[in-house]
Amino acid sequence: MRNAVRVAMLALALLAACTTVPEKPAPAMPTETRFEATAWPDLPGWQQDALADAWPALQASCRTTRLAAAWNAFCMEAARVTVTDTGAQRQLMESRLRPWRVASISGDARHRVRADTGMITGYYEPLLNGSRRRAGVFQTPLYAVPQDMLTLDLAEAYPSLAGTRVRGKLQGRRVVPYPDRAQLADGRLLAGQELLWVDSAVDAFFLQIQGSGRVRLDDGSTVRLAYADVNGRPYRAIGRYLVDKGEMTVEQATAPALREWLASHPERQQEVFNHNPSVVFFREEALPDASVGPRGALGVPLTPGRSIAVDPGLLPLGAPMFLSTTHPVSNAPLQRLVVAQDTGGAIRGAPRADLFWGWGADAAEGAGRMRAQGSMWVLWPSGEAPSASRPPPN
Repeated sequence: MRNAVRVAMLALALLAACTTVPEKPAPAMPTETRFEATAWPDLPGWQQDALADAWPALQASCRTTRLAAAWNAFCMEAARVTVTDTGAQRQLMESRLRPWRVASISGDARHRVRADTGMITGYYEPLLNGSRRRAGVFQTPLYAVPQDMLTLDLAEAYPSLAGTRVRGKLQGRRVVPYPDRAQLADGRLLAGQELLWVDSAVDAFFLQIQGSGRVRLDDGSTVRLAYADVNGRPYRAIGRYLVDKGEMTVEQATAPALREWLASHPERQQEVFNHNPSVVFFREEALPDASVGPRGALGVPLTPGRSIAVDPGLLPLGAPMFLSTTHPVSNAPLQRLVVAQDTGGAIRGAPRADLFWGWGADAAEGAGRMRAQGSMWVLWPSGEAPSASRPPPN
């Protein structure tokens, strides 16, 4: 039996390798992430930032078990600083922490290229209209985790793959990849796993991109759908697909523009959706307090404008960071203390971040339009050098 399990695990490992090949060839030159020690005056806008807006998020990170032991002293003091005491907040951070600029180094020994800016995008918690029954306008299902999906952690048999999970299903005595979006589109393979039905296929697709959201039901109540799992297929951006097809330019490929294109081309919606083979499955959660954000990968509620998603293989999940980029609506500088509390399938590399905007129309506008270059600094306990966190199982 143990050998059979190992064979299945090996099969899934090979399947995972086959289903996570990027759309385009990887760069030939190796890339590494580097943390470069700097000083507080080097952070643009640091003195003007309202640190109090980020303090609850920072304290939430301190209450988790994900931070390294080096954070113990800082977190003990941070717990005693009130949200309104901005002077004490700044004094504590400047005395206990040191900023390290995030840079990427690519190339080989003969030709090294340094980059200290990267892409900053945004995400939010959408609100959909739905029902517990399929009826009327509510024709698009949102699914729970399928009962026939296998999710295996390969660490026991293959320590080098620690933190990697692969998905598949049994087909006779063989383990095969779990179906992709196109194979699941008609709903037959997921029959019985419907959580809710919503009134828009486009909204349902973008809910999967965001990872969680709220659904206002036809009985007047509102529930939250939180990320539960994924079918194990690679994420592929539909914006890139439409750019490659000549339907829009890279600059035009914002979330609002994608929504507008999909609305005006209903006959091509499924074609475009199927370009992204990844399917997200959800679990329903009560929403007792509408002012509390969804939980991110760190396990704490996200704070609008102050929580970011990062690549945990390169940046430390749970740590405070400083972000300097451009506001997507006003084009004014956006420079603020943020906390790395989430991850995302499309968030790869460093410097790279996805800023959580919250919920509602303004959040949707800001997140949908946010796509700008930015700089990042990891704020780390003095006397220690920052390091990436161990990536959570995907």
